[in-house]
Amino acid sequence: EHFTPECKFKECVFENYYVTYSSILYRQTQSGRAWYIGINRDGQVMKGNRVKKTKGAAHFLPKLIE
Repeated sequence: EHFTPECKFKECVFENYYVTYSSILYRQTQSGRAWYIGINRDGQVMKGNRVKKTKGAAHFLPKLIE
């Protein structure tokens, strides 16, 4: 399989065991803030430039895959 640079994300684990994923490739043009993966309460994907790492939409709980 072929993965592009758009497929690379940085994983950060917080003290409360929540995980956030930020894009390696994309950032805000003015501030340089990273774009985060986020899902709103309706289950819809949010635009990366609208999600902040402090918002609940960007926090995920890791699950072991067996």
